[in-house]
Amino acid sequence: MKLCVVELAGQIGAKLAVAREGGIVALHAPPSLRQALDALGMDGVRKLAAEARGEVVPLSRLTRWLPPVPDPRTFRDFYAFEQHVKTARAKRGQGMIPEWYELAIFYFSNPCSLRGHLEAVKKPATTQEMDFELEIGCVIGKEVQDVSGDEAEAAIFGYFVLNDLSARDLQRQEMKCMLGPAKGKDFASAIGPWVVTPDELAPRRVGRTRYDLTMLARKNGREISRGSAKDMYFDFTQCIERASRNVKLFPGDLIGSGTVGTGCILELGPEATDGWLQPGDMIELEIDQLGILTTPVT
Repeated sequence: MKLCVVELAGQIGAKLAVAREGGIVALHAPPSLRQALDALGMDGVRKLAAEARGEVVPLSRLTRWLPPVPDPRTFRDFYAFEQHVKTARAKRGQGMIPEWYELAIFYFSNPCSLRGHLEAVKKPATTQEMDFELEIGCVIGKEVQDVSGDEAEAAIFGYFVLNDLSARDLQRQEMKCMLGPAKGKDFASAIGPWVVTPDELAPRRVGRTRYDLTMLARKNGREISRGSAKDMYFDFTQCIERASRNVKLFPGDLIGSGTVGTGCILELGPEATDGWLQPGDMIELEIDQLGILTTPVT
C-alpha cells in the first residue's frame, strides 16, 4: 500500500490517506504517519489502510502534499553507496579509508525542516553551491533497540523518495573543523510523496531490504542522474543495526540511504548539470514504485 499526507480542496486540515485506483481515500487517523503508528501500531495502520472505504478523491483535488512523516523524532541520514563516497572523496583529493567499509556511518539531519512533494525550498542566502541528493529512505514502524537482520527488517514500515538538499560550500567549510555536516545540510530535506510498504516492492527484492529500483534525477526536465537502490553497500538492516545500537528507535523515525552514485551535482560537476541550483530551478527525483518527488527552488 501507498500512504501520503495531503490537504484537500474544500476541507480544513491535513489528512493521512491511502492510494486507490484513480486517487486516494482519507483515513480516520491522525494527520501524520508517525502519530498514526504511535496510536495504532504497524499492524493497525496497515489494517486501517487496507479496509478503508469512502470517497476516492482524485489527485487533482489535492491542494498540498505534506511530508508523509512531518514530525519525526529523529532523522538519520547514512552514507551507504560506495560509488558516491569514492567520487566525493576523490574530488577532495582523498582515497577511500578502511573504516568506511567497517561502519555504516550517518549524521543527524534536521527533523524540523522537512518539505513535501511540490513544496518550494528557498535557496540559502549564504550559499553559492546549492545541491540536491538523490536518496531512498525508510520509516521505522515500531520501537526497537539493538536489532539486526530479520528483526531490523521487520521494523521498517515503508520506503520513500528523499532529497537531502545541501549547501556544498558551507558543508566544505564547516567540515574542515572535523564536525558536521550542520549548516550545510539543515535548511531543508524533501520526502514523499508516498510511503510505500515493503509488500508492494516484493517483486523487486534482491536481498534483505535490497531492491532493484531505478533511481533518477531530472533538473528542469533534463535527466542528469541514474542509479539503482540495489547498489547500497550497507543495506537498510545494517543501517538500522547501527542506528539502534544502545538506543531506541521510535515509530516514524526516518533513515536515509545517502546519495546513490551520480545522484548529486557535486559528483557530476556543475559544468555538466548547467550549474548549481538557483531560484527558478526544478528538481525531480524518481524511484521505481515509490513515485516522483518534485522540489522547486525559490
